[in-house]
Amino acid sequence: MGRSKALLPCGDAGITFVASVILALREGGVDDVLVVGRAGDDALRLEVETAGGRFVENPRPDDGQLSSLVAGLNVTDHPGVRGVLVTPVDVPLISSRTVAALVDAFNAASAPVVRASHRGRHGHPVIFSRAVFGDLRRADASVGARAVVHAHAGAVIDVEVDDAAVVLDVDTPNDYERLFGK
Repeated sequence: MGRSKALLPCGDAGITFVASVILALREGGVDDVLVVGRAGDDALRLEVETAGGRFVENPRPDDGQLSSLVAGLNVTDHPGVRGVLVTPVDVPLISSRTVAALVDAFNAASAPVVRASHRGRHGHPVIFSRAVFGDLRRADASVGARAVVHAHAGAVIDVEVDDAAVVLDVDTPNDYERLFGK
């Protein structure tokens, strides 16, 4: 993208991608929202804290997306935590209803992974149970968390939602323009 996706305007909503995601997570029932970023990213830290999240520094950001997940896991993994909900900041339009549906499905089952799906396509957010925290920490960085999802494929719960945003990620300027018309 050439600039921080987290700080891009989320359409005409008047908020950034990261603020939109934090709001959806909080309204969907996630009490402690962590956002992982690079050390020294003061603009992101300020935006996260202003939006009601907690900024976590990734000590190894150049190791890829999985390193961010592990950095967040290392902060939140303590007794009583049953799972972590993970979503990248480039999926900015997920709804709080989708988050709540995933949390409800996770609480009703003992699945290692619960993930959002729309019309049969897997997307985000994804909830990983404590049972797979070790697997996430040991996963091959080149494959990422997908390796854990595939390793537990027979026990994954897919929650079908009427929220196309779970499969709409913004990776390029063209994706941004297609999604927001800008």
